Amino acid sequence: MLDTLESNAARAAAVLPSSTSHWSLRGVSERSEQLAVRQGVAEAPRRSRDEGVMVSVIDGGAGFAATSDTSEPGLRLAFERAHALARASAGKTAFDPAQAPRPREGGRYASRVEQPASARPLGDKLALLAKVEAASRFDARIVDATASLWSVATDQLFVTSDGMRAEQRFEFLTPAVQVTARDGGVTQVRSSAGQYNGFCQQGGLEVLARADFEADGVRVAREALELVQARPCPSGPMDLLLMPDQMMLQIHESIGHPLELDRILGDERNFAGTSFVTLDMFGSYRYGSELLNVSYDPTVPNEFAGFAYDDEGTPAERRMLIERGILKAPLGGSLSSARARAAGHELGAVATTRACSWNRAPIDRMSNLNVEPGDRTLAALIASVEYGVVMHTNCSWSIDDSRNKFQFGCEYARVIRDGQLAEVVRNPNYRGISATFWRSLAAVGDASTFEVMGTPFCGKGEPSQVIRVGHASPACLFSGVDVFGGAQ
Repeated sequence: MLDTLESNAARAAAVLPSSTSHWSLRGVSERSEQLAVRQGVAEAPRRSRDEGVMVSVIDGGAGFAATSDTSEPGLRLAFERAHALARASAGKTAFDPAQAPRPREGGRYASRVEQPASARPLGDKLALLAKVEAASRFDARIVDATASLWSVATDQLFVTSDGMRAEQRFEFLTPAVQVTARDGGVTQVRSSAGQYNGFCQQGGLEVLARADFEADGVRVAREALELVQARPCPSGPMDLLLMPDQMMLQIHESIGHPLELDRILGDERNFAGTSFVTLDMFGSYRYGSELLNVSYDPTVPNEFAGFAYDDEGTPAERRMLIERGILKAPLGGSLSSARARAAGHELGAVATTRACSWNRAPIDRMSNLNVEPGDRTLAALIASVEYGVVMHTNCSWSIDDSRNKFQFGCEYARVIRDGQLAEVVRNPNYRGISATFWRSLAAVGDASTFEVMGTPFCGKGEPSQVIRVGHASPACLFSGVDVFGGAQ
């Protein structure tokens, strides 16, 4: 599709009147394969292919139109629809969209891939899943087990009336193991990195080695068996050590969503709520302790939402959003930053405006949102705790509509007593308030504790868009957190 798209677009756009100040076209071709083995039985492979185009036009206002017909007549019709919407919105917007900065220079990007998933025979991939799943069922108390593998390859082309051209190819891999154990009336679920796929990276089958996938079946099952024999997590204020597979959820919900600029400007009120962050906080608000440094970094190797250009064609660059605890910048693209400027706030733009597919217009999204490493080893973090809990792997979340008051649950936890890891506990939970929680950050793990995680399932927008997000983090220690789990 993309081979002929550029020439078809140029001819189709000729239908636009001379009053048009700008147009762009984003073509996407995506192929997906989902495989799973459950209880020794291979499920039917799920394969899909999706292709189409989104065009945008600026003529007084801004208009968008999508089509799966990428022929010249199909694109011409899409441009006509987008132009009609642009004219209909002229004079009715908070700012002149023609004044928003537009990228001029393009280029190429490709995920680093050593072993393309598509090059390996289906039988080999299913045999690997069967091996991992079978290894987890070594005890009669394991009542359910699944090993799965989801691979996606995406080609994307972005061209504009200014001659800008960006071509990007992505390959994504999401391996997962999930086990359910039952003993004495207690049932517990343990997964390799979260029941909603917390370990996912760009790359090919080499991602499996980075995930230690072949060993995960045994590890996950052993931990599930520990949980069904464990007492409930203790309750009360205590130190809380969060490992990277829970830190990613903490970052996502209580930093990522609150900092999306379109949400701060009010766009999400109908659907996903607002934000406790306001425009006047940037540059002065203490978001966390001096140990908190948060970056937007689309350049981290293998991270799930890495790219060279966002879906408005803006070149991607690393930027600090929170530095030494002080809030510096929001997650807002060129259009949202222009809206903020019109309201008297010069915040700058971040190249993180993205769409989930060809048939959605891009909006402000998290991409690679990371907590920067500190200087403590994991052993040093544990040794510094007199009494507390270390929690792994998110399994539940609840947060209010301003992304402030939250309650999160994890799959697996251990008590820390007198600087030593002690007993395993089940059903660990904690709660807090985003506006104050990060100020309790007492220590940050070093590079040896840093892990690159992510999720394929970040929801936002009307109509709904579910998108890939990357989060990398070290282990982090928080003091005086309200922990609960049913034990007194």
